[in-house]
Amino acid sequence: MQKTLLILVFLVPLLGIGQFAGQPASYTRNADGGYSDALYNYAVGSITDRFEKSGIELKDIQGSPYLNNSFLPTQLYYGDEKVDDIYYRYNAYNEEVEIKQKNIEGELIRGLGKDKKISLMVNGKPMSFKTFVDKQGNTKNGYLTLLSDGDYKLYKHIEVTFKEAKKAENTLVKDIPAKFSQFDEYYIESPDGKIISQVELNTKKLLNTFSEDKKASLGAYLKENKIKIKEEQDLIRAISFLNG
Repeated sequence: MQKTLLILVFLVPLLGIGQFAGQPASYTRNADGGYSDALYNYAVGSITDRFEKSGIELKDIQGSPYLNNSFLPTQLYYGDEKVDDIYYRYNAYNEEVEIKQKNIEGELIRGLGKDKKISLMVNGKPMSFKTFVDKQGNTKNGYLTLLSDGDYKLYKHIEVTFKEAKKAENTLVKDIPAKFSQFDEYYIESPDGKIISQVELNTKKLLNTFSEDKKASLGAYLKENKIKIKEEQDLIRAISFLNG
């Protein structure tokens, strides 16, 4: 017997499922305990491949735009509600999460909808679409993974850059192939939830992120425990202290 599980309000138009902005929709749990296709289809959309359109093949490029090249199992959530067990592959360059319901050859690949209430689990941590500000002051949108929760939230972002191939200027040097490079970035969300700002792996720059009282107490904690902010785990320890 089916029963109503959740009422969702659409804030943006959706492609392919005949819904309109502001229109409420009810979703039900199937008799076998799973969610209806409508809720699953709301969370995913059409997949795009920018490199295919540009004529560049990924096999000809060094590195990868993906956090993981293979599809991995995960759980898809809308708010606190679990939608489905799925398989995902995160294209960090395009800021796109590719989704399969079954990890079999020929299975339809879709793109995860960029709705901030949608999340999936990555190594036991929730990853979701956010708006954040980088160290240059640029406002960006992309996927952040929550590393530490509390009044201050710490996130990790995978930044991927792409350099086009470069022909050698003469026969004494080799051609430079096209290349993807991946970098880890870290962001802190303020207690009021109004802004998510980038923080660097640097003790002085981290301390200057906070108010004078927080700066003093955190500085004393780092000094007492001989912690220098050089690695991700150092940053996690610092934020965990502030949230303690």
